Amino acid sequence: MTDTGMTDTGITLTRRPDGDAARPAKAPPLRPHHRQLAVLGVLLLVAIPLPLVLPPAQGAVAVRILIFALMAVGWNVMSGFGGMFSFGHAAFFGLGAYTSAYLLVEHGVSPWIGMLAGMAVAAAVAVVIGYFAFRYKLQGAYFALATFAFAEMLRLIVTTSDFTNKAVGFTVPLIQGSSFWKIQFAADSPAYFWIALGLAGIAAAVSIVFLHSRTGRYVTAIRDDELAAASLGTPVLRYKLVTVALSAAITSVAGAFYTQYYLFVNPDLAFGSSVSIQAIATVVIGGIGTIWGPIVGAVILGALSDVTATLLRTPPDFLNFLQGRSGLDVAVYAVLLILIVRLLPKGIVGTIAARWRR
Repeated sequence: MTDTGMTDTGITLTRRPDGDAARPAKAPPLRPHHRQLAVLGVLLLVAIPLPLVLPPAQGAVAVRILIFALMAVGWNVMSGFGGMFSFGHAAFFGLGAYTSAYLLVEHGVSPWIGMLAGMAVAAAVAVVIGYFAFRYKLQGAYFALATFAFAEMLRLIVTTSDFTNKAVGFTVPLIQGSSFWKIQFAADSPAYFWIALGLAGIAAAVSIVFLHSRTGRYVTAIRDDELAAASLGTPVLRYKLVTVALSAAITSVAGAFYTQYYLFVNPDLAFGSSVSIQAIATVVIGGIGTIWGPIVGAVILGALSDVTATLLRTPPDFLNFLQGRSGLDVAVYAVLLILIVRLLPKGIVGTIAARWRR
């Protein structure tokens, strides 16, 4: 290079006035959804070895937590991001569970195919329900009651239909050995955890991408002020239907995996109101409308469910009157919800985020 800044190739290099030309350029900060996806990736990597170090009983609890997380992520998309409070997500959970079980038991179809079919069925049904609910302007408590009524209607239909084995339900036939295609392994196999972890991770990633997409921004704008969004030309009905379809599809995956993990499903397990309560309680405790709220809530409620089950099975002497009784977990959920609503109205993650921004 010459003194005038000319290189041997004839290219002129200019120096900055402050003389810091050699300083490496600072990388731009990651966008919010890139940071959230990176955090999700780290969490998944940390969770992978868990079934290898946890006792088998705790491994089962971990799988239940991931099923809770799947349900919660699905509910949060519709009720948290979209602002359409659902009290009937058991309908979509049950449709996923029964579609997968029926195809496997009656036709030998792989649960993976059944899972995809369940997603399609749940999304289609959600669109039909949503269309009529939005067409007739059902909002707030009326919309929540409509979703609850539909879930109960499905439960009654399944309970009285020969097509779905009435109240008996379906028992998944056992196979010899293990099969990824059939999603069947030894009872204490870590493969169940890894499959559930993968499904929950994909669902969380989809919710992150959805929230930060153009569609997600329209959906949150509609949630915050539907009239203003409509006055600006936003196709409100279309974005609402996209949201309920996505929410139903994610929730149906939880139902399909639930059936394959417990090898059994009946109308109460699939369409019972306790399923909807678990989905709601998980997100309310974790934080409605947040990315990480469903995950945090699932960890808390999943572990709590195990504690209450243990307490009912082998209570200490001063709690002997609880032995063999059912419903304690629902009572604990109710107390926990009351405390959360009173002390942390935005949920754990929502409250922490709000205080962090101050």
